[in-house]
Amino acid sequence: MTTLDHLVYAVPDLLEGVAAFAGRTGVTPVAGGAHPGGTANYLVGLGAGAYLEIIGPDPAVAGARPRAFGLETLTEPALAAWAIQPADLDQAVRQARAAGYDPGDVQPLSRRKPDGTLLEWRLTRRDDPAAVRPVPFLIDWGSTTHPSASSLPELALAGFTVTGPAGTKEILAALEITVAVEEGPAALRAVLDTPKGQVTLG
Repeated sequence: MTTLDHLVYAVPDLLEGVAAFAGRTGVTPVAGGAHPGGTANYLVGLGAGAYLEIIGPDPAVAGARPRAFGLETLTEPALAAWAIQPADLDQAVRQARAAGYDPGDVQPLSRRKPDGTLLEWRLTRRDDPAAVRPVPFLIDWGSTTHPSASSLPELALAGFTVTGPAGTKEILAALEITVAVEEGPAALRAVLDTPKGQVTLG
């Protein structure tokens, strides 16, 4: 079984992006922590064991222009990526490769929460410079407590649509993902139910 793990909303300035998100939705994200490589994030729960990650250059790292999720050149906020959590990460990678799609090598990653707790996980990484990625990366939190299990403010994910070039639907099928897919230039669209009404991120 494959489930949505999180959506990645990339912003060129993290604190400004969080403030703008709070203004649009009426919900203030909480600090998630800092990653090696110069990024940091804030989080909002989406229910059903999923969450929204707002990621940007770490404000504590002067001049940080990390490459992750197109942040090096990003000028406007963008729903840049999404992650799924398969029941068995390594098996899911083997199945995808057998079906003709390589999700990338599995690599370890971590971030330090504001309280000092270290979170560690494994994920698939491709050398992909695209600012928006219609095909998700795969993630396995191992023994780490999932971020959605902590005390996060929550919004409801009312809708999620993937737009991608020809073949995207077949790739998602190889990953055993069921999601609305449209053909066209790469784009992700999420509709959130918020205290201020529905808000669309794209």
